[in-house]
Amino acid sequence: MTKTVLVLVESVNKYLPILEEGGFRLILAPTPAMRAQAVATGGAEIDAVLTRGPLGFTAEEMAALPKLGIICVIGAGYERVDLPAAQARGITVTNGAGVNAPTVADHAMALLLSMVRDIPQAHASVRRGEWRKVTCPSFANKRIGILGLGAVGMAIAKRALGFDMAINYHSRSPRADVDFHYCATPLALAAESDFLIVATPGGSGTRHLIDKAALHALGASGYLVNIARASVVDTDALIDALQHERLAGAALDVFDDEPQVPDALKSLNNVVLTPHLAGLSPEASRDTVQKVADNLTAFYAGLPVLTPVYG
Repeated sequence: MTKTVLVLVESVNKYLPILEEGGFRLILAPTPAMRAQAVATGGAEIDAVLTRGPLGFTAEEMAALPKLGIICVIGAGYERVDLPAAQARGITVTNGAGVNAPTVADHAMALLLSMVRDIPQAHASVRRGEWRKVTCPSFANKRIGILGLGAVGMAIAKRALGFDMAINYHSRSPRADVDFHYCATPLALAAESDFLIVATPGGSGTRHLIDKAALHALGASGYLVNIARASVVDTDALIDALQHERLAGAALDVFDDEPQVPDALKSLNNVVLTPHLAGLSPEASRDTVQKVADNLTAFYAGLPVLTPVYG
């Protein structure tokens, strides 16, 4: 029997035929209005949901879909999926942990390089017929701090080694399989970093791990990169530190109220901003959808899913 998947994501349409070739019927609902309509009218037919961490899926929506058996989340984060509600209903939740890690790590390093080496400002100056030449730090022998040493954090660390940087990290517990220096708290990590990269999942457990104190510890010559979730960093404290030059610069791919970006951030010259695209590449999108297909196929065959969020 064909299973119907409600697709809420908007960034992988080119690769959705992978799911159709696997025998799944798709209902595309990438806008809030289409989503609400599909949930309201699709209770008799929707078996699965495909979403992203920031899009999530609520308890009320789950309750409206009595046939729902599995929620597949693209990417590692699942912060707006109501996990207690899913568990209470016996709904399986999977994610795409690790699938797009190389792409996210590439973007993190690109942001770091462009920010520290003043690439956007220098590029703009040449296009204006100017000749901006600013003396910028090099990377060799600098200390890079990675907040969250999962698949993305590890991929960033591997790339940082190529720049002869010393690697510090903080995660919920030390990893026995790496030689990097473990810092017991985010504050300690910030104090021991020249460049701090946020690579930990979002959610209530990581909210504002990088706060005013951590930004102060990173210091006036420190740089922050966030390719994870905006909620991990106190945005107001970050803007204040940047405005008063208590931080050298920040590069952000994620924001609290996407696609809205605070005007205060857009007005600063010591920031690099990208529209939440760190995980996007043809390779990552294809592999992400394939992982969803594999999870769905396993689930409906009565086999363990490949990347369960819990259980």
